Amino acid sequence: QVQLVESGGGLVQAGGSLTLSCAASASGIISRVNVVGWYRQAPGKQREWVATITSDGGRNYADSVKGRFTISRGNAKNSVSLQMNSLKPEDTAIYYCNAQIVYLAREGDYWGQGTQVTVSS
Repeated sequence: QVQLVESGGGLVQAGGSLTLSCAASASGIISRVNVVGWYRQAPGKQREWVATITSDGGRNYADSVKGRFTISRGNAKNSVSLQMNSLKPEDTAIYYCNAQIVYLAREGDYWGQGTQVTVSS
């Protein structure tokens, strides 16, 4: 079974920075990690898309984070990071990693358990 694990959340003051990481692991060999996305869900709100990176490095961002957040492939294999700068209180949410992963010759859609980001004013 494939697992996605997020890390790096925490409490930060407005204007500060955090880097989230998402790492995929499995009992066997992961053939390929295709599209990876970050989503977030604030209390009382629906989950929203934040950023995506494709297997060839193409990146897209929600307007609300464009210019402040950067998604990139991590140095560790099968990992993706989200660098968040100039954080605002409205960025407070649980951040989730989502990935399309080829494992045992099948592509599946996987979610992590989420990591809390809290931005104080």
